[in-house]
Amino acid sequence: MKHLRLVYLFILVLGSHPILASDFSMFFSKADAFFKENIKDGRVDYETIAKNPKTLDELIGIAEELRTSPSNVAEYQAFWINSYNLLVIKGIIKNYPLKSPLDVKGFFEKIQYQVGGQSLTLNDIENNLLRKVFPNESRFHFVLVCAGLGCPPIISKAYKPDTLDAQMEEQTKLAINNPDFIRIKGKKVGISQLFEWYAEDFTRGGKSMLQYINQYRNEKLNNDAKLYYYPYDWRLNDTKI
Repeated sequence: MKHLRLVYLFILVLGSHPILASDFSMFFSKADAFFKENIKDGRVDYETIAKNPKTLDELIGIAEELRTSPSNVAEYQAFWINSYNLLVIKGIIKNYPLKSPLDVKGFFEKIQYQVGGQSLTLNDIENNLLRKVFPNESRFHFVLVCAGLGCPPIISKAYKPDTLDAQMEEQTKLAINNPDFIRIKGKKVGISQLFEWYAEDFTRGGKSMLQYINQYRNEKLNNDAKLYYYPYDWRLNDTKI
């Protein structure tokens, strides 16, 4: 019996695959190389990826096996942000060519992917694993890229745990200081429907939308500015457009 118990223990050890720091390091490194190769000026070279999706599929395969916990904040957030952006690209190339992610029925809310040991939609990642777990982190909206031109642009690098906070801060400031994103015409200021859809994330604690925007603006908006929402641009963020 003792021998059998030892054999059983040995099988359990062999059958378990502990997630090592090196596994996450490999994921972030490979994701970084993929984004650098396939993204330029905030747009994605979907055509090239669609012709040879091997690297993307390998990355998603790695992400499927990884496990992380919200207690490890930077690793958890960086993993799910990168996974979301990779899966958006995967969803596009599966249906490429197309003009918008909305051309695919259920692109965000129905199509499921195997990632992080779970079966998840893109909305699950954004709303349940990120926004719900970290309700005070509004900067997610400037780093999760939905494949539409109306979204803040995707960067040509991976988000990594040790640089995540600085990267999120940089992308938020870039978006809010971009005249195409915050459109000023006299006292009228056009802001993305992103701010309308997720207003609760930007106005927590009694903060006004204007106050939220101004905390990231180099040139502050006037207190009497009249905010309005301009239509979201769902055209594909394709390098070919």
